[in-house]
This record gives sequence, structure tokens and C-alpha cells, in this order.
Amino acid sequence: MQKIKVLRKNFIINLIFLLSLNVLIKPFWIFGVERSVQNIVGAEEFGLYFSLFNFSLLLNILLDLGITNFNNRNISQNPALLTKHVSNIVSLKLLLAIFYAILTLSIALIVGYDERQFRILSLLIVNQFLLSLILYLRSNLSGLHLFKTDSFVSVLDRFLMIILCSILIWGNVTSTPFKIEWFVLIQTFSYLLTALVAFILVLRKTKFFKLNFDFRFFRIFLYKSYPYALLILLMGFYNRIDSVMLERLLPNGKEQAGIYAQAYRILEAASMYPYLFSILLLPMFARMIKKKENILPLIKLSFLLVIIPAIILFNICITHSEDIMDLMYVEHVDSSSTILHLLIIGFSGISTTYIFGTLLTANGNLRYLNIMASFGMLLNVVLNFILIPKYNVLGAAVSSMTTQIFTALSQVFIAKKVFDMKIDYKLIVSLIIFVGVSFFISKTLSIYVHHWIKEAFLTGILCLILAFVTGLFKINAIFDILKEKSKTETKI
Repeated sequence: MQKIKVLRKNFIINLIFLLSLNVLIKPFWIFGVERSVQNIVGAEEFGLYFSLFNFSLLLNILLDLGITNFNNRNISQNPALLTKHVSNIVSLKLLLAIFYAILTLSIALIVGYDERQFRILSLLIVNQFLLSLILYLRSNLSGLHLFKTDSFVSVLDRFLMIILCSILIWGNVTSTPFKIEWFVLIQTFSYLLTALVAFILVLRKTKFFKLNFDFRFFRIFLYKSYPYALLILLMGFYNRIDSVMLERLLPNGKEQAGIYAQAYRILEAASMYPYLFSILLLPMFARMIKKKENILPLIKLSFLLVIIPAIILFNICITHSEDIMDLMYVEHVDSSSTILHLLIIGFSGISTTYIFGTLLTANGNLRYLNIMASFGMLLNVVLNFILIPKYNVLGAAVSSMTTQIFTALSQVFIAKKVFDMKIDYKLIVSLIIFVGVSFFISKTLSIYVHHWIKEAFLTGILCLILAFVTGLFKINAIFDILKEKSKTETKI
């Protein structure tokens, strides 16, 4: 009982710290810098970058092959392995980077990218390697439960990008119009410096480091991590293939990808919130499962903490999508606001996935997850092939929404079976009531409050109050968690 109280308290405290850092940095990057870049270069030019960026992500798993997720789980359960593994894994990732670069550029040649696209893609390939290295190094920090240190590293790259991009965009230091290539080069420098900092932090926790190309170790380690690699590959396809298919399937594909990117930016920013939960939850779930501790209270707590904000954001975006797009962009406002309607519905699925997918990953249920992700990828690609030629960017949004809801429900069903969870009908009824009443609140306020930002703010406040009234959030329970006096809940 006492261990559960301490774990829940640590989860809340570390979550607040992690959220605070990310709220200070990443929203400004997405809505301040990245949005400004798109407005400066235009939808077509940014659409070119966006499709190439997502193309570089499709085979990104070849840089990692599940190493990061497996390592996070492994180090959290066996911290003594850190020194032994770091030298070998960094060496392995260098070899994987060469393989990834050759294969990605070869496919780009077959697809028919021109010279400029090749140059940008080459830089993006370097960026993907550096980001993969950072994520691996961070997995050691979080595996050791150094959550605050990991939190600082998680925002360092964006902090550097904000400074450098701000100088070029608003500093009047160049007479040449901002180029999308500059945007990519700034990312390269920021990732490189962040990787160096992360490496030094990990090195301080190891006894020694030396590049070691132990192919026997590589074979054994990859055998254990490949199910994670397959899962990330499949999920990467159904999460990122939309913009690539838009750019390739349509005559005006770059522009359509740019419109999609405008609405997707809201989804990307919102997804940061549940993603931060998964960073904390993976090592915590892994350690609790190994020690056979009761994980159900933590599941319920984390699920409610992500799904309630997701529902509130859904109501705000459905009511004010045009206002949001008009505030952010100078072109294609009507089209991107319609896309936002569909993508934000899928956000509830993304939020659910970050909780239950993380739980199943921590428990090692990769076979079930890979089967689920295979169906998700197949569903997404088939829907895109059918809908994009007919409905353009709207078809891609429908495909994404459908896939996210399907995969989320599948993971909840799998988790229920694996952990023999009982259905909490009271919780389900409370959530249904919350969805209906919160939507009514948003629509009613939009009639009587004439400034949409004030109305959105009031909607958020009233919906949070409603969450307490319906029993989804409990003031006493939250205070109890912080005071290590919370009671254990066993149903979900």
C-alpha cells in the first residue's frame, strides 16, 4: 500500500515538472517558430518539407530497431547493465545509421525525388540519426528514474532551435528571405549539441565508454528488441504516411500536404501532453509489473488525466476551428479548419494509445501490439489510396481519424484481456455524461460570449469543474496523492 502511494506521488510530481518544462518550450516552437516559418515560405514550400520529413520517418525505425524502448524497460528493471550496454549500443546505432541512410536514399531515388528534394532529405536523414541517438541516451536516464534530468534534455533541442530560428526570422540579420533549408540546418545543429550533452550525462553514470563492435552482442540484443522495432515501424507508417501519399498521389500534392500540416500542427502540439505521460509510465509500469505491484490505480489515474483534456480540446476545436486557423495562418484557413475537425477526433484515440500501448509495451505484449499495428497500417494505407484521389486532403484526415480510433480501442481490449481488468460502468457513464454536457457548455457559450478566446477559456474552466462534479476528478484524491494518503482504487 505504501509503495503504491509513493509511486503515485512521484508520478504526479515528475509529471508536473516535465509538463512545466515542455509547456514553456514546445508550444512556442510549434505555434511561434514553426508556424511562422510556414507562413513565411508558404504552404507549398512547407508542404515539400513536411512530406520529406515524414518520408524520413517511415524507415526511422532502422536507426533504432526497438533498442530505445527495450533499453528503457531493461535498464529500469536492471540498472547495473548500463555500463555494459552503452558502449555496444552506441556502436550498433552507428552501423544502423549507415544502413538507414543507404536504404532511405535508394527508395527516394525509386520514388523519383529531384535534386533539391535529395539535398533536403539528406539533411533530414542526419537529423533522424541524431534524434534517435538522443532518444536512446534519454532512455538510459529515464530507465534510471532520473526524470528531472531527462526532462531538461527533452526540451534542450527545441530551446536551441527557438533561439536560432528567432534570430533569423525576427533579428533582421540577413537580407535573404528565409529558406526552408535553413530551418533544417538549424535542427541539425541543435540535435548535434543536445546529443553531446545527453552523452556526457549518461557517461557520468557509467564506469567507462569505448566503441565496441561486438557482433555477437548485436545479434542477441536485436533479437530481443526486434518486436519493439516492428511495432514502431508499423505505427510510424499509419501515423506518418498520410502526407507522403498526399504529395505523391495528387498533382498539387505539395500544397495539399501543406494544408494538412497546418491542421496537423494542432494535433502534434496536443499529442505532446499524453506523450509525456508515456515517458514516465513506461519505466514505472515495467518496474511495478516485475515486482507484481498493483498497477490499476496508476492506469486509471493516468487515463483520466489525458482523456479529460482531450475531450475539452475536442469541444474547443470543433466550435472554433476557423478562428484557430485564422489566428495562426494567412492562407487555406477554411480547408485546414475542416481537417482539424477530423484530426482532433482522432486525438482521443492517440491519448488512449499512449496509456494502454505503454502498459502493454511495459508488460512485453509485443505480439498483440504488432498484430494490432499491422491491421492499423493496412487500414490506413487502403483508406488513403481510396479517399485521397477522390477527396484530396480531406480523405487523408478521414483515414487518420479512423485508424487512430480503431487502434486505440484495440489496445484497450487487449489490455483488458491481458490484465483481467473489470469494466467500471460508473466510469463509462460518467465519461459519456461529461462528453455530452461539455459539448453543450461549449456551444452555449459560443452564442453568448462574443470573443472566441474568452469563450474557449471559459469552456476549459467550466469543463474542469464538470469533471469534479461528475466524479472523474476528485479534489480529495489529488490532495491525498500529493500527501501520500490516497486510497487504492482497483477498477478501471
